[in-house]
Order: sequence, then structure tokens, then C-alpha cells
Amino acid sequence: MVNDEDVMAANRTSKLSGYDFYRQTLGSPRYVVAPMVDQSELAWRMLCRRYGAELCYSPMYHANLFATDPKYRRDALQTCPEDRPLIIQFCGNDAQQILEATLLAQDHCDAVDINLGCPQAIAKRGHYGSFLQDEWELLTEIVSTLHAKLSIPVTCKIRIFKDLDKTIRYAKMLEAAGCQLLTVHGRTREQKGPLTGVADWSYIKEVRQHIKIPMFANGNILGLEDVHRCLAETGVDGVMSAEGNLHNPAIFQGLSPPIWQMANEYLELVYLHPCPSSYIRGHLFKLFHHIMNIRQNAGLRQDLATANQLVQFQTVVQEVQAKYEPFHKGEVPYEPEELAAGSEEDKLPLAPWLCQPYIRASPESHRQKIAEKVAEAADPNRAKRQYFDKDGNEISRKRMKKLRRRQRRPGKTEAQIQHRHERRLEYCTECANPQGSKCEFRLCRVCCKDRCYSTDRDCPGHGILIKSRRAKAKQFEAIHYVSENPTGDPATTAVDAEDSL
Repeated sequence: MVNDEDVMAANRTSKLSGYDFYRQTLGSPRYVVAPMVDQSELAWRMLCRRYGAELCYSPMYHANLFATDPKYRRDALQTCPEDRPLIIQFCGNDAQQILEATLLAQDHCDAVDINLGCPQAIAKRGHYGSFLQDEWELLTEIVSTLHAKLSIPVTCKIRIFKDLDKTIRYAKMLEAAGCQLLTVHGRTREQKGPLTGVADWSYIKEVRQHIKIPMFANGNILGLEDVHRCLAETGVDGVMSAEGNLHNPAIFQGLSPPIWQMANEYLELVYLHPCPSSYIRGHLFKLFHHIMNIRQNAGLRQDLATANQLVQFQTVVQEVQAKYEPFHKGEVPYEPEELAAGSEEDKLPLAPWLCQPYIRASPESHRQKIAEKVAEAADPNRAKRQYFDKDGNEISRKRMKKLRRRQRRPGKTEAQIQHRHERRLEYCTECANPQGSKCEFRLCRVCCKDRCYSTDRDCPGHGILIKSRRAKAKQFEAIHYVSENPTGDPATTAVDAEDSL
């Protein structure tokens, strides 16, 4: 009988570690596609490999769901022979739970990664990602357990602390626990959203000098020149790209191809390796980010937002190509188009139909904007803003916002909008609440439920099936009564069963 200690000893002697793993298993990759939730799926990974990516990570998977839900696990393990080297990333806060998940994944990848860098609110609620970075005892248990019991290496992805010394000790702790490759994102947990700011490569450089395992850097990668600069300045073995890769999957070749070229190639791969429509929509919005901020493309934006079938996404791409390809080929001179209201993008370095990075506004400008709004709101002498419709009539701010939303979504006709408005004015005949649009009794849900109970009726419009359920209960009770009284008279049995209700 083989015990756990024998398995652990066999794993330690058979699997590669450190730079042997980095060179022999992974092939010494320098260009790495980051783990991205709902975005680094198989079709996207294959597109990135076509354009120079040497290592790809899977999206982040929840260890508990992966271990317990077969459908979730089946969808997550979508891969193919060409999809290597591959590292599958997990999140979780329980060593045994993560171990169960990684044991099921280890035959489908070259390593498993523990997400210790996610700063989002969902990670805080689930108590994983960067919200474990202060629990070193727990992290030591997780990493050491996986290192001892898996047949493949375990890696980690972290964010830095404000305290440089603590960041170095954090990295060394993970290395000592058994981490075989460390990715360091040069931002703190608080640097996210409008406060993202610039990643600090000096922290990455310091960590690199204090650990002996292979290391990747993450942050500030907008183009191939940033990759090479990061390699030179930090001394890391590879550079990981997330947002830069989403806006330009050819980033590792230093190319800026037309957005429709990348979109068409991606959709061809989606046909071979299907994925949810939400993934496709997210990728196309990233690729088309700059042209979708143009006012004249409001219709295209609406079409993309409502598309949910591959053919619909292909149609949007064809429309984009038909509009901008003549400009790209120089057949028609291009005149800069008007940006949509609220867009704050500066002049782009390249034509808007070419793949290029999205540059966030600095945290300082965000804070300044918030301060200006607060000061303006507190000023008693501020001039009241006025809003007018297309006929010059003054309207409220709320009405103006509705009109602007309607301009961004031109698909609805005035008749449809008017019908929706009129339907909202219909009220329940029993109270002042709006009535259900499909209610047979012209009631709100609460009043309809009372009516169905008191009159033994159904209301399919509200999904209230009192009559049907009572009939089903009587039938079930009658069958149950007969099974317990097999010698009883059938005629009287049914009556007795009904009386028993």
C-alpha cells in the first residue's frame, strides 16, 4: 500500500524545479500572456501564441468550484496539444481544497499557479488573491502542500507591499515554501481602477536580487519596447502582459495590425474552440476600444453590445472593416472623427483602427477631477447648468441623460419608447403599485398572489400556479394513500385521500 509520504518523496525526486523547470519544461519563455478572468481562454491563447507568446496562463479558476462542479471543471480544462506550455491558475484560501482542484488539473498543464495578486472587491469577499498577502502561515501551508503532493511545480503571482523590505521577505517566504516561479506585479493592492497608476519596477528589481527561482515581471507593458526595457532594468527572466495584450495580441512581435484582422483571426479560432459570447464581446470591445469612443460609431457599439451569436460578431467586424479599410489602404483621406460625450482620450499615436494600447488617466488627474466636482457642488454661487432638447426646449438633467442614452442606443423607435412609457403608467387595480405587464388580472405581483390563493387560480404571467400545485398535491396524496392501503376500495380511497387534505 502506497502512503502519502511515498508519494511526496516520489514527487520531490521526479519533477523538475527552479531553472530546470523554467528551461526544460517551459522553454525559457520571455513573452508571457497573463491569467485574465474570462479573457485568457483557449481561443485567445492560441491567437497570442500565433503572434509570439511563448507561455500562456489560463484564466483564474475557483478551486472549490473546480474540485466539486464537473461542468465548471470541464469548461475550464478546454485545451489542445498546441496549447503548451500552459500554467493553470487557481484562487482559494484552503490548502486541501486547492490541492483537490490542482490534482484534477495537473495532467492538463505544465504547472499550477496560486493567485495572490487579485485586488478586486470579489476577491475581498471571497477572501483570496491579494487579500491573503498578510496571512503568511496560511500561504506557507498552501504552497508547501502543493509542492509536496503534486507531480508538477507550483508557482505564485503576487503584488508588492508599500514596504520594500516586507515585499522581499514575502517573496523569500514563498520561495522557501516551495514556489518554483514567482510573478511580481509592481503595484500595491490599493492601486486599481482609476487609482491604478504606474507599476514600480524598482521593487521588482530588488526582489529579483533576493530570490533564486525564475521570476516574471508584470505592469507598465504597453508595447514590445516596454518588454525589453523591463527585462533590462529589472533582470527578470520574462515579462507578463495583461491589458496591453488584450488591446494588441501582436504585442510580442512589435506589430500594430488593423483591428479587424485580429478580430477575424480570433473569431476563426472561436469557431474551432467555442467559448461564451460574453468572452467574445469583451475581447472585441478591447480591440475596438478606440473606434468605439467615436460618436459616429454609436450604432456599431450597440450592435456589438447586443450580439450573442458568432455570426452577429462577424457582421460587426465586417462593418468595421468596410468603414475603415479604405482609410487604411489610403484610398480615402481620413478626417478625425468626433469623440463621444464623456470621452477623455488624448490624441492617439496611431490611427484609431490600428491595435494600440489604452493609456489610463493618472491617479492625480482623477483625484483633481473629484476635488473640482466637490468644490463646484459646494459653491452656492455656481451657475446652474441648463439642458435643452433638439427643439431648444429646456429640460431637466434627468431627461437629458435619457436622451443621451437613447442616442447611444439608436435601435429603438419612438413608438417602442412611447409604448414602454405608457405601459409603465398602468397600475394595479387593487393598489398603487405598477401592474404586471402579463398579469391576467391586471394586478401587481403581491395582489395577484393574494387573488390566486383566495380564488384557487393560476397566473402564468406572474408565474403563480396555485391551482395547478394544489391539484398536483391532491394527486400525489391520493397515490400515496393508495400505496399505504392496497386493500382499500378505490372509490372510497380517493374520497378519503381528498378529505385528508
